[in-house]
Amino acid sequence: MHDSMAIKLDKLKNRLSEIETLLIDSETVKDIEKYTLLNKEFADLRPIVDKFQEYNEVSGLIKDANDILESDDEEMKTLAEDELKEISGQPELLEQELKVMLLPKDSADDGSAFLEIRAGAGGDEAGIFAGDLFRMYSRLAEREGWNLDVIDIKQAEQGGLKEVVAQLEGKGVFKVLKFESGVHRVQRVPETESQGRIHTSTCTVAILPEVEEVQDIAIDKNDLRVDTFRASGAGGQHVNKTDSAVRLTHIPSGLVVECQDGRSQHKNKEKALSLLASKLKQQEVESQQESIASERKILVGTGDRSEKIRTYNFPQGRMTDHRIKLTQHNLDQIMDGDIKSICDALIAENQLAMLSQLESE
Repeated sequence: MHDSMAIKLDKLKNRLSEIETLLIDSETVKDIEKYTLLNKEFADLRPIVDKFQEYNEVSGLIKDANDILESDDEEMKTLAEDELKEISGQPELLEQELKVMLLPKDSADDGSAFLEIRAGAGGDEAGIFAGDLFRMYSRLAEREGWNLDVIDIKQAEQGGLKEVVAQLEGKGVFKVLKFESGVHRVQRVPETESQGRIHTSTCTVAILPEVEEVQDIAIDKNDLRVDTFRASGAGGQHVNKTDSAVRLTHIPSGLVVECQDGRSQHKNKEKALSLLASKLKQQEVESQQESIASERKILVGTGDRSEKIRTYNFPQGRMTDHRIKLTQHNLDQIMDGDIKSICDALIAENQLAMLSQLESE
């Protein structure tokens, strides 16, 4: 292990001890905000310090075993050789795990996210595919125990969707889905195709981290135009009789968001404001990323929403993620929401890229 890494881990170990002392201090307990922040820091540091302790213990065992091999006690030397066989290679694995744990954290990883799916090229087929993708992410949400709340939905012909915006609430939603943004391409034979020819259609997916506090993003009320209208989606007679749907236009940026899910105009405005805040925050992040793109490229792919990231080939039952050259032949399961392994592979690849970047600096 490099000295710089060991020094950093020792500092984290000392910081954890410091936090443990503060958490039992009566003055800290009275300060709810400080106590909450310290608890979160403690939860973040504990696994790293535990892993460092494990690394030190294994390294110590290897050193002791090697010392015994230099002695004259044949019986002890045999035991030491057996122990070395068992634990050799463990320090390298633990060190690699520690490197990953020390990578810069995305503050949005633990939180919820907004999902946007828009039909692209391909006419009716693109709309049908947008509906298929929405079902895929909905089934993933069910598997992961996330809450899915539709904010805006626009139906297309043939039972598909022109676009859908949904809020996915749960721990770690953004971390799992952050690499889903981009162009998703489908290749299949439409039901209306009499010649059996394969058509190619596309949809654009965007994943936006939810802003924890809308107040964190400065939105001047004078910069907003608020329009109310009658919801156009399914919802029975009620939605057709009241102007409960809300459209917010942020004049300086030109961003427009709509929410027509709930019956309450106030609730719809609240959700639309939260989505607008996330979009404005994302604009800030993308602007920062562009400014350092020439020096550092650590995300899987470019992160550009216009980038073609994945192809779903129905005739061959195959899914290919072009960024990490991953191909799977279980398309039925994937379309039923079984995509966690794909998301995990993208996260792992991104971590490797970040490690490589850091080690080259």
